[in-house]
Amino acid sequence: MGSEEEPSQMRRALVDALAGAISGGISRTVTSPLDVIKIRFQVQLEPTTSWGVLRRDIYGPSKYTGLLQASKDILREEGLPGFWRGNVPALLMYMPYTAIQFTVLHKLKTFASGSSKTEDHLHLSPYLSYVSGAIAGCAATVGSYPFDLLRTILASQGEPKVYPDMRSAFVDIIKTRGVRGLYAGLTPTLVEIIPYAGLQFGSYDTFKRSMMAWNRYRYSHLNSGSEDDSVSSFQLFLCGFAAGTFSKAACHPLDVVKKRFQVTVMSCFEKGLF
Repeated sequence: MGSEEEPSQMRRALVDALAGAISGGISRTVTSPLDVIKIRFQVQLEPTTSWGVLRRDIYGPSKYTGLLQASKDILREEGLPGFWRGNVPALLMYMPYTAIQFTVLHKLKTFASGSSKTEDHLHLSPYLSYVSGAIAGCAATVGSYPFDLLRTILASQGEPKVYPDMRSAFVDIIKTRGVRGLYAGLTPTLVEIIPYAGLQFGSYDTFKRSMMAWNRYRYSHLNSGSEDDSVSSFQLFLCGFAAGTFSKAACHPLDVVKKRFQVTVMSCFEKGLF
């Protein structure tokens, strides 16, 4: 019986991964303007001391000072396509990233719980959920990192553009820096993804278990002892939203460091410093 259930559970995990990749690609496209603005803010250099603030003639004024102002500048200088700059490599990154992440996560949870059933994975401790998520995030990052680098490079450049499209950026990196150039900044990215992916999946499982406990309590009082702990789609959305917000907020400083490192390394390559 167990041998018959294993393929069906694996197929279910693969279908979930594919669905996640497709929905993630759609949401990535819809939210691309905000992602572009976020990256522009992350990579622009700001004075870090009170003396630097007073001597902005040396540092130069900040190009982007607010969400509305940044949106107007990008629209004026680059047109609507500017808000989707880097979206193609972002999609090419997100789809394999999601597929690898969920596949590895399912395998790790199956190994840890001794069962391929997703309902049995809920009994894992938050610590194991954190570790499984962190390892899955690392595997997915290594497998899709070149697209992440290309996305950051294209999204961070304004006018005039250094690279007009993904192909020109890819060819130039390979030509001047070799394959290793596609993995510039991988180390700080892994430093960021370990706590981020761990917190994301660990907190999601924790929120989901709490929601199930709340449902059991609620139904036991409303339905004369019935203990229905099923979680609705809206409740799953709330769990995912809370987990994503928490992990993003906690790891945002590391994401800024990663983006700065990616752009700085590319700049040093262009200047022949590496």
